[in-house]
Amino acid sequence: MKSFRILAVSILLLAAGLPLTAQQYKVTGKIPIPGDWGWDYLLADGENRVLYVSHGTQVELIDLDSEKIIGKIDGMMHIHGIALAKELNRGFISDGGENDVVVFDMKSHAVLQKVKAGTNPDGILYDPASKRVFAFNGKSADATAIDAATGKVLGTIPVGGKPEFPVSDGRGNVYANIEDKNEIIKIDPQALKVLAHWAIAPCEGPSGLAMDIASNRLFAVCDEKKMVVVDAGAGKVVTTVAIGDGPDAAAYDPDNKLVFSSNGAGTLTVVKQESADKYTVLDNVKTEKSARTMALDSKTRKIYLPAAEFGPPPAPTADNPHPRGKAVPGSFHLVVVSPS
Repeated sequence: MKSFRILAVSILLLAAGLPLTAQQYKVTGKIPIPGDWGWDYLLADGENRVLYVSHGTQVELIDLDSEKIIGKIDGMMHIHGIALAKELNRGFISDGGENDVVVFDMKSHAVLQKVKAGTNPDGILYDPASKRVFAFNGKSADATAIDAATGKVLGTIPVGGKPEFPVSDGRGNVYANIEDKNEIIKIDPQALKVLAHWAIAPCEGPSGLAMDIASNRLFAVCDEKKMVVVDAGAGKVVTTVAIGDGPDAAAYDPDNKLVFSSNGAGTLTVVKQESADKYTVLDNVKTEKSARTMALDSKTRKIYLPAAEFGPPPAPTADNPHPRGKAVPGSFHLVVVSPS
């Protein structure tokens, strides 16, 4: 009888067009966060159970188990991203308002030093192979390389355009989207030079970037509701995947072979990696408008997306053809999406 029930369920799933191994995701809660400032990237430290959320002039610290605020790192101007060097007990924050990389202690969360970067440091990462931090500077079109242990600036790498999100393969290569050139660059983090510029058409305006290190595949989310999958060895687009509108972050779950795209129009696209070059969209989970960035908890597989409510936009101008309304006071929060 048990075997019959399993078979019956399997037949129903197949009839509905759902893969038998698909994990279903749904919104399971919200985490309110005080303060009416903007936000950008966030980072989940699954091992130490802390979620770091950029929030205007400060980084909010959320306990991933209780999902409660446990502290903050403040005293900055306009935060974009966070990176961690766990073996050094050091964290790094890109402060685009002050053109600084802020170094903090991961245990006490006390600020240790501030390091000058280029103009408007945005995406930031720690590369474990070189033990260097790279801040990608949106307005000066370069990347600042910093020794993670000492905070010493080791050099500046021109990248040829406006960099967005970077990733490291941990094996001596760093990659970054160049938004205004529709390309991905490959960087040698030891020699501090760009090794390659790869055109990634049909991708336009690449923003979020994630990587499957095992299969050497990069996932760049783009305008026009597209994600491109790029062979990081050959530098070639191998396929495209349909995603939601307005993406700004990508994530990869290597255990379940899932790729995620958080889309500002209000969806989370869940993609199954069937093989290195074959991908199937499992779902477009309804989240909230403005939930364009995210962090994936490696332990629980939950996904956290910052969002807020916005009032009506003002009239467009030549300088700002797509204006956004002001955030409703007290509406900032994290949307929690969980696997079933």
